[in-house]
Amino acid sequence: MEATTLNKSQMMILESFAGAKDEQEVNALMDVLQNFYAMRLEAEMQRLWDNGTLNQEVLDKLRDEH
Repeated sequence: MEATTLNKSQMMILESFAGAKDEQEVNALMDVLQNFYAMRLEAEMQRLWDNGTLNQEVLDKLRDEH
């Protein structure tokens, strides 16, 4: 089996979770990560909307897909 090398960000996340004292702290860390990625997604969607890649027509088509 091949060894996997983790990058600096991955190591920092692992160390953060390893330092959590209890489930409440784990949940708090998860909230921070989820909020971070939600903000990134929102910013990217806004960028796509602003440049015309994403519009109401595209959203309507996506709504009807499985």
